[in-house]
Amino acid sequence: MFGTIVKRLENSAAVVALTTGMALAAPPDAITLGMVLEPPNLDPTGGAAAAIDEVVYANLFEGLTRFGPDGSVLPALAASWDVEQDGKVYVFHLNPGVKFHDGADFTAEDVVFSLDRARAADSVNAQKVLFEGIDSVQAVDPQTVRVTLNAPDGNFPFKMAWGDAVMVDPASAADLATKPVGTGPFQFAEWVQGDRIVLSAFDGYWGARPALKTATFRIIADPTAAFAAMMAGDVDAFPNYPAPETLAQLQADPRFKVIVGTTEGETILAMNNALPQLSDVRVRQAIAHAINRQDLIDGAMFGFGTPIGSHFAPHHPDYVDETGKSAYDPEAAKALLAEAGVSDLTLRLALPPPPYARRGGEIVAAQLAAVGIKTQITNMEWAQWLETVFKGGDFDLTIISHTEPMDIDIYARPDYYFHYARPEFVALMDRLKAAIDPAERSDLLKQAQDMIADDQVNAFLFQLAKTGVADARIEGLWENAPTQANDLTAVHWTE
Repeated sequence: MFGTIVKRLENSAAVVALTTGMALAAPPDAITLGMVLEPPNLDPTGGAAAAIDEVVYANLFEGLTRFGPDGSVLPALAASWDVEQDGKVYVFHLNPGVKFHDGADFTAEDVVFSLDRARAADSVNAQKVLFEGIDSVQAVDPQTVRVTLNAPDGNFPFKMAWGDAVMVDPASAADLATKPVGTGPFQFAEWVQGDRIVLSAFDGYWGARPALKTATFRIIADPTAAFAAMMAGDVDAFPNYPAPETLAQLQADPRFKVIVGTTEGETILAMNNALPQLSDVRVRQAIAHAINRQDLIDGAMFGFGTPIGSHFAPHHPDYVDETGKSAYDPEAAKALLAEAGVSDLTLRLALPPPPYARRGGEIVAAQLAAVGIKTQITNMEWAQWLETVFKGGDFDLTIISHTEPMDIDIYARPDYYFHYARPEFVALMDRLKAAIDPAERSDLLKQAQDMIADDQVNAFLFQLAKTGVADARIEGLWENAPTQANDLTAVHWTE
């Protein structure tokens, strides 16, 4: 086996080496988590990478509201809020006694600064659309904020729960990428590039104190290394475990528990709709019909994943099963290509690091080749993918999982990397923004799913499963992932 086991005695500060040949056990007030991707920075208000929120959401930074483990919107820095003028005005009542990690008081003026910064013309917020409906933000008094919108928006508390909407201190806002300062129960301690990020408990936290004193996020990109790290006890938990082929082995080991849940991760073969060769809906339909989703799920994800036919999570009550519109049918794919007058088509396929993309890309390439579409695969590191594909739009095809909650509105953004923004879809999203009635919102969401499935904007593959592994003694990790987060506020050891 691996290493020496050390156990903290329950009633003593001494640590005693008990035996050799077993994994190193973490003390009950510390945890080491494995994660596949290293965040490019630690500023959730200035980066699109899910890995940022996986470290800082609810741990280091907080917003007016937050997502709970079941996806519900809960109070956070705002203890409560009033809705006025049929959803056009929100008055947030802030919790008293909140401090930033640098010792500064959190007040209504910080809310004004944070929201105005996020919606400013020069804002680099990756989800600037969350704030574009704001007309004004006013500090009524130190504990009260009045947000006036351009139009009623029944979804505004939901928008404020995103990691991109966290509150920041004006004094430290410019340095958040490398020196993050928030109001959360943990504060930034250390970042060793390429290896680990360490958070420590914040003694001045305003809310319930977490059981953990230290949380270390270890960067382990390789699936084989992830398995070895779990077996050796180098990590205590891997909330998004990248080696599903070893889950059965881990589940059979009493030292571990396997946690399988759902995510908001719509995994898609994204297509650059702005390119001439992909602007024809028949070509996009052909690509979708060429893909056998179940083979992809079995081959890349070892059976973990739910087929999808539109950009919407199957666990959502308004989900529409659109998979029949793009069912696996290679003969139909060939016929559509012939009808479009397309032959000898070669497309670039950019693959970011996650195993679902790298493994899935090889399978997708083979399936496309079977209908006459050649691919040139380029494996990209995460920063390169973000810069070239997501920001630059320089790609033909790519495989990526969109883990943001309820993000179908991205199809209305004209500058978004797959370049769709059909005017009728944009109008549909405008109606959705203004809709307050739940029945009306449900109908509009279903119409939106229909439209992007009919237009086959992207080839919709599967909903990413949340497959996690943890030491059997750890409790409080999220089973499902209603947002991209490793919320440690309720995590504790049972011994």
